[in-house]
Amino acid sequence: MTALTLSTSSAATLRADAVVVGVAKGPKGPVVAPGGEAVDNAFDGKLATVLETLGASGGEGEVTKLPAAAGIKAPVVLAVGLGDLPADGDGFAEEALRRAAGVAARTLTGTKKAAFALPVPDAESVAAVGEGVVLGAYAFTAYRGTAGKSGKGAKNDKSAPLAEATILGAKPRDKASKAAVERAQAVAAEVNRARDLVNMPSNDLNPKAFAAHTQAAAKEFGLKVEVLDEKALLKGGFGGLMGVGQGSDNPPRLVRVAYTHPKAAKTLALVGKGITYDSGGISLKPAGHNETMKCDMAGAAAVLAAVVAVARLGLEVNVTGWLALAENMPSGNATRPGDVLRMYSGKTVEVLNTDAEGRLVLADALTRASEENPDAIVDVATLTGAMVLALGNRTFGVMANDDAFRTSLYEIAEEVGEQAWPMPLPADLRKSMDSPVADMANMGERMGGGLVAGLFLQEFVGEGITWAHLDIAGPAFHESAPYGYTPKGGTGSAVRTLVRLAERTAAGDLG
Repeated sequence: MTALTLSTSSAATLRADAVVVGVAKGPKGPVVAPGGEAVDNAFDGKLATVLETLGASGGEGEVTKLPAAAGIKAPVVLAVGLGDLPADGDGFAEEALRRAAGVAARTLTGTKKAAFALPVPDAESVAAVGEGVVLGAYAFTAYRGTAGKSGKGAKNDKSAPLAEATILGAKPRDKASKAAVERAQAVAAEVNRARDLVNMPSNDLNPKAFAAHTQAAAKEFGLKVEVLDEKALLKGGFGGLMGVGQGSDNPPRLVRVAYTHPKAAKTLALVGKGITYDSGGISLKPAGHNETMKCDMAGAAAVLAAVVAVARLGLEVNVTGWLALAENMPSGNATRPGDVLRMYSGKTVEVLNTDAEGRLVLADALTRASEENPDAIVDVATLTGAMVLALGNRTFGVMANDDAFRTSLYEIAEEVGEQAWPMPLPADLRKSMDSPVADMANMGERMGGGLVAGLFLQEFVGEGITWAHLDIAGPAFHESAPYGYTPKGGTGSAVRTLVRLAERTAAGDLG
């Protein structure tokens, strides 16, 4: 992982392999952003002119590499676009800085050390740049042929992520800046943990292996962990988890991982869908829809990463994560369409479609989490294709049984740079899940399917408990070219939102 440091050295005199400066899109062409003055001076104040000659405009995501001018210790200058020049007196948005730093870090793959001379007028800007760097430098290399090898080839690996980034303009001894960069390092590291888990192939990450990874993380960061295996789940009456997992040779698990603080006044419960592979079960997915289904555990990955991040930050709040882990496979033992499952809550559910399995494992976990009477529950899941149709590939939906809590989560997501949108839970859609043989069915009206899934989950939340549901089906796995600090593959969606929720709760603002 990229190491972050702070320095007040000049961008021209610091020794590095490259120096990064920001460029904004001005009314008359590119404008060098604050922080890049020393580099601009080395170009006799004509850096913007040179960049414009090379075709740069300052647009967001734009990258221009050029040889450094005399007087700059780094051999390469990397100009990265920040987007439109802010109005007088306004600084650059944190998300603009985060994305620019991410683009630069990704462009500098194979580079050992880079100096980032971007606008950092305050601690929040420092944090944004730091997060962007670590997230943008991410690469999943565990299964590459040279991974783990040593020797000359490894030392000169041109595909290795940026090793060290120095953020210029922030004093290393300034408490706010130091805390900001430490937070950025911790949170980004846990987003990358979630990305690693999502990117891991299902033959190596089954429910048992995911539980083992959680146990290792718990040991490292002082968390309490409890794992219910298939025998305990069967004995405990977890019909949703067992019903989904019984078709696989890899049995299901329910994992409880908890962080507690001695001074905490509030408790959050986070519940994650952890389908380590989703074939659709007997309701088999059509060709072309199976190849990325290793990502169907992204909700559980986000929950684990968030709990660990809270522990690393030492927040004054109790956070319990529930990972509902199963593999959804077709076999002679698999649940069939038309079967009825008795859930942990005691309710019976007619399974009309075995590919609507995420809500079944989440239902059991939500009921179990409710038994501990937390102040709020948030579940995270790659739950429905309907949510992707509604909001696209970059935005997750937010539903809740409390309007203020839903609004708060939406605002938190926007604040940390995760695209989200509040969605309703229309009561009239509930009737579509009525079953002639059971308390309810796991499917309802096709139109508004993402909302129907939310209504299903709401049935299993304990009475009087504030609850929200994040459907991250769109942004959890990115199949196109990287952008900003977002890589191809697992994204770590919702981790930063959950961590900020925990921070707000620790501060006494649960929303």
